[in-house]
Amino acid sequence: MSLESLTSRLPDYARDLALNLEAAVGGSDLPVQRLWGTVLSTAIASRSAVVLRELAPEAKALLSPEAYRAARTTASVMALNNVFFRTRHLLSDKEYGTLRAGLRMNVLGDPGVDRVDFEFWAFAVSAVNGCGLCLDAHEAALRGAGVEREVVQEAYRIAAVIEAVATTLEAEAVLAEAVPEG
Repeated sequence: MSLESLTSRLPDYARDLALNLEAAVGGSDLPVQRLWGTVLSTAIASRSAVVLRELAPEAKALLSPEAYRAARTTASVMALNNVFFRTRHLLSDKEYGTLRAGLRMNVLGDPGVDRVDFEFWAFAVSAVNGCGLCLDAHEAALRGAGVEREVVQEAYRIAAVIEAVATTLEAEAVLAEAVPEG
């Protein structure tokens, strides 16, 4: 199971996705931990069993046990935060923004990895989950830590490619059942 295996599973009509996956992940200049934590956390956020089965073993082999756990933890806590804060942001009644969240998020205080890596992963997962409030908060933290815009863009570039690959492969699996060849 690997990036190459996942790329080979993409149908011919999704050749651009295969090329984008190779470039965004295979050709990335990000440090290994930042890159593969982003890949793993966005694969989890994509909710695609196919993508996660292909990429998780490679992520586990390339990440320290602490980083592997932290990337999974990031995806988990951001699944909670993205729904909660996206909803709060979208509601017309802004008084909800003054209410105590009442949610446990202790991992935010000590994510188990370098703070910039955690923020990068949280930003990427927020891109997959479409939470503008979380995107703004994590982008501000990254920029405040001195991360350049071009590097920040890598997070949502990877997120976009992983999500598109997940959507395509999940659709292909359903179509193969619903509209058999021949």
